[in-house]
Amino acid sequence: MYARRRRVYFLMMGGCLLLFVSAWSFVRLWSVQAAVALCVVAMVIPPFAAITANRRGPEDRWWDDPSGDPKSDEWWDELDGKRPPGDQPGSHSGNDADP
Repeated sequence: MYARRRRVYFLMMGGCLLLFVSAWSFVRLWSVQAAVALCVVAMVIPPFAAITANRRGPEDRWWDDPSGDPKSDEWWDELDGKRPPGDQPGSHSGNDADP
């Protein structure tokens, strides 16, 4: 779900910001090496936050999106069992009693 991914992204980026600010505000007063270590950890967080925010969850139905190519969409619909083989969208099955 989009809201959950967005919340996780903002939590991760908030943690990143907290690490940077705390490293150079007060951690450096005790240990510069610890402040640098905090910054290194904070540098690694943004790529993982972006990956987490952009991944699709199991509830996201991306495979149902039409591709825009009618022939390809027809083929996938046939494979997924949404339409019988050879049945064109908008056409009837031929079982009508036409004279």
